[in-house]
Amino acid sequence: MKQSFGKNEKLCSPRLIGRLFQKGSAEVYTFYLFPFRVLYIYEPIAPPELPQLLFSISKRQFKKAVFRNQIRRRCREAYRLNKEILVHLPVDSRPSYIAFLYLAKEISTFDVIESAMKQCLSRLKKMPPGIIKLKQTIPEP
Repeated sequence: MKQSFGKNEKLCSPRLIGRLFQKGSAEVYTFYLFPFRVLYIYEPIAPPELPQLLFSISKRQFKKAVFRNQIRRRCREAYRLNKEILVHLPVDSRPSYIAFLYLAKEISTFDVIESAMKQCLSRLKKMPPGIIKLKQTIPEP
């Protein structure tokens, strides 16, 4: 498997980002694992071939773009090195769209970010119970 983080893996669509951050939506699953809050959606109809990701670092917390970019680079690199945890899952049982919100108050080292990313990805491997019911209600063509 190629260890890259290309354009097809970046979540850029405003419509999909809006769906991911919609409050009270039943299709959005979430969990918190320091320093990340992870939001994700399963797309039962026509999921993308690779999960699409979004990394968000608060401008309010880190005023200078240099620090936000440094954290974003560390998060992307941690994902890139460990993404085989998700990629080897069947397409219908892995999340289609994922947002990683960085919530720590200080800049974490790469080791802390990488260990948290590994834990997040292994937790994302588990299918939520609600998605099984959703698959059963959607008729296949």
